[in-house]
Amino acid sequence: MSNAVYDIITSTHLNYHQKLNNLCHEAENTLNVLELPEKFKYFYEYGALCDMNEGNAPYRPRYVMVDFEKFVRQGSKFLRIDPPKNLDELLWALEVLYTYIPSITTKPVYLGNIDLLIDPFLEGMTDEEILPRLERFLGFCDRVIANAYSHANIGPKATRAGRLLLQLEAKLQLEVPNLSLKYDPDITPDDFAEQAILCSLKCGNPAICNHKAHKDTYSFDYGISSCYNILPLRGGAYTLSRLVLPRLAKMAKSVDDFMDNLLPEACQALGEYMNARVSFLVEKSGFFQSDFLAQEGLVERERFVGMYGIAGLCDCVNLLLADKGQRYGNSKEADDLADRIMTYVQNFVANFPAKYSEIAGGHFLLHAQAGLATDEGVTSGVRIVVGDEPANLLDHLRHSARFHRFFPTGCSDIFPFDSTAERNPAALLDIVKGAFQIGDKYCAFYGADGDMVRITGYLVKKSDLEKYDRGEVVLQDNVINGSSNYKLNRLQDRKVQSV
Repeated sequence: MSNAVYDIITSTHLNYHQKLNNLCHEAENTLNVLELPEKFKYFYEYGALCDMNEGNAPYRPRYVMVDFEKFVRQGSKFLRIDPPKNLDELLWALEVLYTYIPSITTKPVYLGNIDLLIDPFLEGMTDEEILPRLERFLGFCDRVIANAYSHANIGPKATRAGRLLLQLEAKLQLEVPNLSLKYDPDITPDDFAEQAILCSLKCGNPAICNHKAHKDTYSFDYGISSCYNILPLRGGAYTLSRLVLPRLAKMAKSVDDFMDNLLPEACQALGEYMNARVSFLVEKSGFFQSDFLAQEGLVERERFVGMYGIAGLCDCVNLLLADKGQRYGNSKEADDLADRIMTYVQNFVANFPAKYSEIAGGHFLLHAQAGLATDEGVTSGVRIVVGDEPANLLDHLRHSARFHRFFPTGCSDIFPFDSTAERNPAALLDIVKGAFQIGDKYCAFYGADGDMVRITGYLVKKSDLEKYDRGEVVLQDNVINGSSNYKLNRLQDRKVQSV
């Protein structure tokens, strides 16, 4: 028996389901079925390329974006569920379906545009009849899915269901589901957006997504999953692998060596590795041939894409320019180098031939990857490292907009606010409007004094982090990831903003 398996079995720090997930991962990693490029192995050893712990033998897509609207219309023969006729039947049907949706976490990472799913079933019901049902539904997500990578969307239209869900979120303070408001000032009323912002200041939910910037990413609607992944509905992501830029920078003799030699070689190796993963998943795993989600048209293989991830741009530039003392987010030279790096990667990904990627024109799509629990010295995506944030929030947002433009499948920033924001949500909404007008794609807020905190993109409670650090078993899977990330990246020291 391997030490890793024994350690999992005998752990007093994991609950039963967490042990089971870890044991499954260990079993998968006993196989070696992928033909790995030699250069990938080289950069992987240095940590400059990362497989995101997806396992050695992909047998399901990383992120699955089920077409829940189609499910509501047709039901499921496999699950023996008829199309729901009332709210109780709808919520029960969704709860059953959620338990059968795979992902890298073993839990569903996308729960649908839930306000639009629920709203048609509210006719003729009073709020007093609806709220206990929705509260039980949200409680199911929080206790049974119990993984804050599970994401649900509301908006951009204001709905009765959306307002009631926000009311419950503020009351219940739940980590699951992770919520995003698809916000478009031409569609979303100010009072609905302000309710969402107030809710986020109380419990971290929802984050605000720039709907105008994302609605044309694909030729049909998108959903937001996990840590802000913008993906095609009825499809998803085969895989998310990443360039860990600061570790690549540590290998470089100079900026020119980084740009001319290491970055091109690493980009090529990552693309070849991702093609190997996608090929095995499509051709040999049997998922798209046998899973009921594909057979019933709730997902389609042609709507899946590979996500080409970037992490640690900030730390990379700071390392490359350390002898000059230039810092990303605070220096024109540093920011110009960062832009040069991202322009190279963008051009590479736009021209590299990706297998089975019809939805993206035969290519992968760039993603600002938010990080792993074990990352040290790797700032999420293209964010500015904690401690270097510009003094002025508007300057920070202008900087973000410059780099958000590279990422069609998701890029985000997180801002804690003091209590002044709760007294003036309209001012914070004005900031969101301005940020989105200049190209920011995603903003997440939370109250600095509250129990809820966003880590890389998911939510955890500070009180749960304290329990886990004391050696207690916790319900939510993400507390395990969040505990180390919170400390390694000094997230408690994020600059607290005021309005």
